[in-house]
Amino acid sequence: MKKMLPWLITILLAITLIAGAAFVLIPALSGKKSEVIPNAQAAAQAEQLPRLSADELVEVSSEITGIKTNLADADYIVQMNLAFQLNDAKAKEAFEKIKDISIKPIVIQLLADTKPDELRTAKGRDQFSDKLTDLINKSLPEGHLGNAKITDFLLAAI
Repeated sequence: MKKMLPWLITILLAITLIAGAAFVLIPALSGKKSEVIPNAQAAAQAEQLPRLSADELVEVSSEITGIKTNLADADYIVQMNLAFQLNDAKAKEAFEKIKDISIKPIVIQLLADTKPDELRTAKGRDQFSDKLTDLINKSLPEGHLGNAKITDFLLAAI
């Protein structure tokens, strides 16, 4: 029996490793990706924004271009353009009136609190856009901002 004990331990260890590898590899190899929306806000935005034609999209969209500022790390600057999709034409009209005096400062303040590493990845830029959408929605006099997207982006070290 003493001679079989190392063999039994080795076999049990091999079976455990094979089972563990199967649990890790089978979902990855199956190719099925679950579409999980990271938070409730993203789900709400998806429900609030119906599929629009190109003309309808232009009617409810606005842009802010030429934003240049330092980030939280003063050794980095960012230059970006942003596109905003609002829920209707009235909201866009109100947004256009206040974008230089209210919206642009919000963007600059948020960038001033953002570290360069947070903007280097697509996930980080999406999180930045989500934060920006929340902050802008709080300051809109009427209507609702559906989403904010970065349309042009340049991050540079000084």
